Amino acid sequence: MALALDVVRGGFSPGQARAIGGQVQSAVTAAGTTITTATDLTASINVVTTAAASSGVQLPNTEIGDSVEILNLGANAVTVYPDTSSNRINALSAGSGFLLATNTSVWVRKFTSSRWMAYLSA
Repeated sequence: MALALDVVRGGFSPGQARAIGGQVQSAVTAAGTTITTATDLTASINVVTTAAASSGVQLPNTEIGDSVEILNLGANAVTVYPDTSSNRINALSAGSGFLLATNTSVWVRKFTSSRWMAYLSA
């Protein structure tokens, strides 16, 4: 994907360029311990800065082909849940989440209406 600066050079406004590249939520607080109580993510790029033990975040309801990035800078691992209880991430069962360790990130892409694939950092 083009950098926002490249899009601006192509004639778009800075606001349009940021919208194309995605919005950043730089201070997410993970909460809840289930898919229904986890913090709902609202941006395409999310930085978890506060993470209590056993807390989680839930992917937003997006279109097929959309992606979401999450960086966990909190003190604890967080559970990343799919957007609905009937959807899956990788080979996990429907509605189940995976643990994202501290100081790691994940890029998650929605491939079908019910399936996400997650690519974890080292």
